[in-house]
Amino acid sequence: MSVPSAGSEGLGRRAVRGAAVTSAGQGLRIAIQLASVVIMARLLSPADFGLFAMVMSIAGIAEVFRDFGLSQAAVQAPVLTKEQRDNLFWINTATGAALAVLVFLSSWGIAALYDRAELAPLAQLASVAFLLNGLATQFRASLNRMLRFGALAETDVIAAIAGLGLGIVVALTGVGPWALIWQFVGTSFATLVLVVAFAHWLPGLPKRDAPVGGFIRFGWNMVSMQMVTYVGNNVDSVIIGTRFGASQLGIYNRAYQLVMNTANQLRAPITSVAVPVLSRLQGEGARYWDFVRVGQVGLGYTIVVVLGFAIGAAVPLTALLLGSRWAEAAPVLSLLATAAVFQTLNSASYWVYVSKGITGPLFRYNLVSVSIKVACLLIGSLWGMIGVAIGYAIAPMLSWPISLFWISRVVHDIPVRTLAWGIVRMALLAGWGALWAFTASILTAEWGPWVQVPTAAAATVAAYAVAALLPVVRRDLSELRTMLRLLRRERRQREA
Repeated sequence: MSVPSAGSEGLGRRAVRGAAVTSAGQGLRIAIQLASVVIMARLLSPADFGLFAMVMSIAGIAEVFRDFGLSQAAVQAPVLTKEQRDNLFWINTATGAALAVLVFLSSWGIAALYDRAELAPLAQLASVAFLLNGLATQFRASLNRMLRFGALAETDVIAAIAGLGLGIVVALTGVGPWALIWQFVGTSFATLVLVVAFAHWLPGLPKRDAPVGGFIRFGWNMVSMQMVTYVGNNVDSVIIGTRFGASQLGIYNRAYQLVMNTANQLRAPITSVAVPVLSRLQGEGARYWDFVRVGQVGLGYTIVVVLGFAIGAAVPLTALLLGSRWAEAAPVLSLLATAAVFQTLNSASYWVYVSKGITGPLFRYNLVSVSIKVACLLIGSLWGMIGVAIGYAIAPMLSWPISLFWISRVVHDIPVRTLAWGIVRMALLAGWGALWAFTASILTAEWGPWVQVPTAAAATVAAYAVAALLPVVRRDLSELRTMLRLLRRERRQREA
């Protein structure tokens, strides 16, 4: 018996509807994330956040192996039987349990690496979350495969609220970084409870006659790629933590949370819709690439606009969200937002790799891109925390052309020039918006961040309005209007 999945009919409408639902949910989750940053920054010290980042930069490796790439394998597969799904559940659960034990046992090694004995018990509590996440993996994959984006959005929002609430309660007791660990564990527990409730299935016993070798091969390439990516995403924290201490890492980590985590959460709903939809369009040539191109345009005129604003208004934005004692985070925030622009615009390449199942080339590309990032970070570290942030910003600028080239060697009909020009065009627009935001924040500096931030936001919108005088920008906006009309039509049909 096959696990139900969405048919191919009306995929365009399904994609728009799915993106709308998940984007709405993700918007709420981002608001909760920002509230978490704002509230916890006032309850805890930079050193508290630094200690938490030290634990997670090492222990978080287990999260990569917990999934083992099998969630994406289950989503991407044309056919998934109930028995195969059950087997994948038990593989993820066993992996999560083993990794929880491994994180617990490695806690003393983490403490030794940073020469901070208080890290050991923090890592031991954090290990519980890896077991919980292992249990939840296939339930989330099942909801994603069936395009149940509303259930996934509700899960993410409710779990984030539950985790934040627990973190605040613990923080008020004055136990410092323990509040962040409990927030992490609480979010994982709430996620597990919710995905089980929404999925409406319970796993059966493992079946030897339900083959999962293909999933594991796909997953192995995915986990290898994710492992390399994880190293690239966390080597900055390790460098800062070991060389410059917990306080500097805490400052860097708050800027990272504001920018990179927010950008990741903004991209997540689009990716969660794009991958399953594109997986079903693999053999449809031009239609497939139209989905990729329009998706890239959508990223450029939504998420990248916000990132351009953050680049230009970093100083008042930091003062408003984190408070005066976090002023050192402002230049880091601006530099990380620059990196996020190029990472976001290159997301379309990731959709192609995963939806077409070419995870081997993706892994090899990631080896190259992460090597570039590590080199940039190590060189940048010669100039301290800011130097690390500069290296982080430069690395994706160097990597994205390599990604398109790598795909073109495997997928010969990819419109490389179109996608490359899309990245260049929208990165330039982001810089244009950032310039207007920066100018506005300087001109209104005497009135403080409560005036500077909204003025800079308005200036960013004005910059794009001026850019709309260009024919190429008008064409982009016309495509987005077409997509919005499709969304409104879908809404009217549902109401009828």
